Amino acid sequence: MPAANDNKDQAGRQSKACVICGKPVFPAHDPFCSTRCADVDLNRWLGGVYAVPATDDPDEDESSSADQ
Repeated sequence: MPAANDNKDQAGRQSKACVICGKPVFPAHDPFCSTRCADVDLNRWLGGVYAVPATDDPDEDESSSADQ
């Protein structure tokens, strides 16, 4: 019997793990295993846990002050 954390599908290929809980991914919810994990991820984005880093563009400040 294969180990529970072996992450291989029935054909012996490496299967993907859910990005939230690590369980095998269900194709309908890829890259998640369930709707629950997809909702957890969405909540993290909406709650500000995840953020895309941004830098201030100094040229943008100069152009907006020149317009006034």
